[in-house]
Amino acid sequence: MDIGRKLGILVFFGVPAIIGGGIIYHIFDGNYLPVFVYETLLLSIAGAFLSK
Repeated sequence: MDIGRKLGILVFFGVPAIIGGGIIYHIFDGNYLPVFVYETLLLSIAGAFLSK
């Protein structure tokens, strides 16, 4: 996998991390624990794609 594809995968997962993190924060009334879980899940999925 070339570097361009890896950067594309990071951008593809970066946008939902920023937008989705704010949405999760709002849904759970300002609690950071669900945001941390959501971000960890996205990071692990992105890591799985990048490790190939």
